[in-house]
This record gives sequence, C-alpha cells and structure tokens, in this order.
Amino acid sequence: MTRMGLSAAMIAGLWMGAMSSAWALDPEQQARYQSLVHQLRCLVCQNQSIAESNADLANDLREQVRTQIEAGRSDQEILDYMSDRYGDFVLYKPPLERKTIVLWVGPFLILLLAAFIAWRSGRRTAKSEPSAPDQERLRRLLERENP
Repeated sequence: MTRMGLSAAMIAGLWMGAMSSAWALDPEQQARYQSLVHQLRCLVCQNQSIAESNADLANDLREQVRTQIEAGRSDQEILDYMSDRYGDFVLYKPPLERKTIVLWVGPFLILLLAAFIAWRSGRRTAKSEPSAPDQERLRRLLERENP
C-alpha cells in the first residue's frame, strides 16, 4: 500500500471512529443532547448556541455534553457543570440570583427610562408656547416691522 493510500485509510478510520461515537446515543439520549446543546451559548460566538457554532470550543462543549449524557448525568447536572466551569453566561437562561439580577431586570429598566424620556420630551414640546410677556414683546416687534 502506498503512503497516500495508508494516510487515506487512517483518516477514514479516524473519521468512522468519531462518527460512530457521536451516533452511540440512543434516541432518548439524542433528544436530550439536542435540547442541551441548544440551551448552551457558544462563548466564542456569543450569539449562537453550541449546536449552531463551528468554533473549536463549541465542538469541545458538544463532546462534553455527549460524554456526560453517556455517563448518566441528568440535564440539570450537566447545565450546573457547564455553569460552574464557564460561568452563567454559558446558559441562555441564567438563574435569577443577586449577581444576575441586572440581566433579568436591566431591559425593563431601560424600557421604563426610554418611556420616561419620551414622556418628558412630549411635555416640553407641548409647553413650547411663549409666555404672556414674551407674546407681548413679539407683538411689539411685529408691529415695528409691519407699520
């Protein structure tokens, strides 16, 4: 066998071994796997789940999830492990705690602040009519220009 043929056979063997380990999950475990990889955020991409990301870290996290499912860990144990190791940012739904309260309440506070600013600017626009002394001054200026 030539070197190129031997290299191709080795690559094919490695690929088949990797694919067979990925397919080793039964249908129930595969459903859990799919659910979990969609609940975890890729720390490199940040706007994609590890299921959608092609980053090396996402590949490692997917493999870790698969390994833990095969080891018999529950979904919550796997999510807790990932959170302990990578922080709450890895979870798309971080727990409501003192350190994550800003993540949960922040958007509502920003919305309230924007509504307050809009309300205040609307009130100022409505009050833009000149006061009585200003109206009198404007009337005198207009009479001087248009006798």
